[in-house]
Amino acid sequence: MRITGTFSEARALCSGRVALVPTMGFLHEGHLALVEAAREGADTVLVSLFVNPLQFNEAADLESYPRDLERDAALAESAGTDVLFAPPLEEMYPEEPATWVSLAALSAEMEGAHRPGHFDGVATVVAKLFAGLRPRRAHFGRKDAQQLAVVRRMAADLSFPVEIVGGPTVREEDGLALSSRNIFLEDRGAALALSRGLFAAADAAAAGERSGAKLEGIVAAELLAAGVSAEYVALADAAAATRISDLGREAFLAVAARVGAVRLIDNVWFGPDGSADRGVRLPGPSILYGGN
Repeated sequence: MRITGTFSEARALCSGRVALVPTMGFLHEGHLALVEAAREGADTVLVSLFVNPLQFNEAADLESYPRDLERDAALAESAGTDVLFAPPLEEMYPEEPATWVSLAALSAEMEGAHRPGHFDGVATVVAKLFAGLRPRRAHFGRKDAQQLAVVRRMAADLSFPVEIVGGPTVREEDGLALSSRNIFLEDRGAALALSRGLFAAADAAAAGERSGAKLEGIVAAELLAAGVSAEYVALADAAAATRISDLGREAFLAVAARVGAVRLIDNVWFGPDGSADRGVRLPGPSILYGGN
């Protein structure tokens, strides 16, 4: 594996069909699953590692975001990465950006409503990665369902010749969706209310429930019972990232909540027939906690 911090060298190190996995580092099994998926049919697997300041609403959150390049490089290489692009801030933003990418219609609800400007930062940095690295495919996790919708629409609207591939949510062995922020959790029992509520809603959908309000209510009730206050619970169209009243198209049921000082998001993905993709579970503890 080669490591570089410039767009020009990254392009020079890549050949053939390039598959990109964009990350903000502190890699876990969710990222590594995307790398493994990217390996299929690609000549070069390129992982980017950049903590993007444009998508953080709180300076403290940006400062506390975990960083460990040596650790991440070892994990990326073990998963089959060919090139690791880890640019410094001045490579990504030589000057304060005068050009931003904004998808107002897809950013109005859920994460966009609670994190104003967040998706402008996401869309802007991903557009720069696509333009500067020129991949043929890019892999993103479905855990960030609204982000996936934003990136897909941005790539289509701006005619980037990039296929956007979504990968299933990877969960810890107890069902908690993997996130680098999980290492900061102090009340894991309360955190499990998110996935428990989503799985209960998925069970209801499998039994024939189609009402968005009822499915959302199942999740909200589980959070309430655990003493967790939800920022939102929403059944949304998978492509438009807007709230819908019932199942019947590709959709996701999303939740966001704070457990202590940690903000968590999660979702289950629904097919048009109401079948749910609950993600995949690890067989043991995550490498986030120092394991192999």
